[in-house]
Amino acid sequence: MSQNFAMGRKRIRDIRNEELIEATIVAVHKRGYSVVTMAEIAQEAGASAASINYYFGSKEGLMEATMRHLLRKLRIAMIEGYGAAQTPKERLYAVMDANFSDALFTVPQCSIWMQFWANAPYSPRLARLHRINRTRVRSHVRAELANILPAERVETARSALQCYMDGVWLEAAQSESAVNAETARQAAHQVVDLTLS
Repeated sequence: MSQNFAMGRKRIRDIRNEELIEATIVAVHKRGYSVVTMAEIAQEAGASAASINYYFGSKEGLMEATMRHLLRKLRIAMIEGYGAAQTPKERLYAVMDANFSDALFTVPQCSIWMQFWANAPYSPRLARLHRINRTRVRSHVRAELANILPAERVETARSALQCYMDGVWLEAAQSESAVNAETARQAAHQVVDLTLS
């Protein structure tokens, strides 16, 4: 009985954390990470600044939790894509698709991701997350390219594809209208085809 109660409490806490994180994404997109306050994030969430401090400790802790949340979305999309892929090229498509998944590729999420990148060099906690993500994406792209291209072309192709993804995300972060994830995935496939040709 007490175990079920604890599990229920944990679920409620997880739900509340997710609500606060989603509010953070919206508030940071609207105001900017450097100037947004905990009170503004709390107002967006319909919560108190004290509750955010209780769950996350600081604005940096909240940003870290938010980025972990987005990285989980990326990992889930990657796993789903890899599950359906059967060739190195399809797995490369899956890497690109994950970065432009419906769950991840939205203007507010692109905006907070770009602001995270900009602030990561100044925070050891955020810098570590940034390194983990960049290394993971780099290794996935490189591994699939190595099965398709001559060794001397792999690094140039990897850099081109990652720069393309970063550029599209940066453009989306600055967009004044909604982005279309399906269109982004189709374009990414075309870029892969051009890179491999």
